[in-house]
Amino acid sequence: MATNSPGKFLTIEGGEGAGKSTNIEFINNFLTSNGITVLQTREPGGTPLSERIRNILLDKSENSIHSDTELLLMFAARAQHLHEVIIPAIKKGTWVVCDRFTDATYAYQGGGRGIEMQRIEKLESWVQGDLRPDLTLIFDLPIEVGLERAGKRSEPDRFELEDIEFFKRVRDTYLLRANQSPDKYAIINAEPELSEVQKELTCVLNKLLTTT
Repeated sequence: MATNSPGKFLTIEGGEGAGKSTNIEFINNFLTSNGITVLQTREPGGTPLSERIRNILLDKSENSIHSDTELLLMFAARAQHLHEVIIPAIKKGTWVVCDRFTDATYAYQGGGRGIEMQRIEKLESWVQGDLRPDLTLIFDLPIEVGLERAGKRSEPDRFELEDIEFFKRVRDTYLLRANQSPDKYAIINAEPELSEVQKELTCVLNKLLTTT
């Protein structure tokens, strides 16, 4: 869809095993079928440099990474991602669909690690300026269900080795942020069968298109 107006910025969030990857494909297909040009990307990652940072962050042998280091690496990868990929795409009128963004930092480093939210806010303002997602979709399901699904998927990365209390704090933070700004978030119940999840997702996306 050729346009002179900026594209939308959609971010996809959720805990382990929430089905983000499958549903991102569904979102991309839905938007494309409606004539929208879509760029799919992910965090941490999205550029060669940011992907190298991702490898460090997810490497379970890197068990001595301090929480401050982890936070700064997340924003270092994000800064490169924004300037090299996300901002240019949005300016061209492309819709960007990003697998995780700064809400994940609030959830995992803030909620999970216990870093003060004000410190994350300062980095968010520095790295992003005024840029915020137009809509964040949070795929939510009970922690135990998500971890069971994730365990069947692949070998756990450094984050997936955390204990259940860590993931409870992550989930609580996601839900708190969504409830504080309901106009910027949509919580998708990720526990039912995929067809049911995608019915709910379709409703959210149709609403987004009608207000664009």
